[in-house]
Amino acid sequence: MKLSARNVLSGTVKEIKEGPINVEVVIELPGGAEVVSIITKESCSGLKLEKGKKAYAIMKASQIIVAVD
Repeated sequence: MKLSARNVLSGTVKEIKEGPINVEVVIELPGGAEVVSIITKESCSGLKLEKGKKAYAIMKASQIIVAVD
């Protein structure tokens, strides 16, 4: 797999929560941190995601906004 995105995190699917239209996918990273993404049911099915399967969280953004209270 070759990507132009530089932020690729490898982990394991911890949970899949199905909604009426979309699916919330929780990927657990080594060390226990989690990344959550909302994708379409069609994408979830096409990727054959299931609990325990290895997956990648790939982030590509032109901006990261940082805030404090």
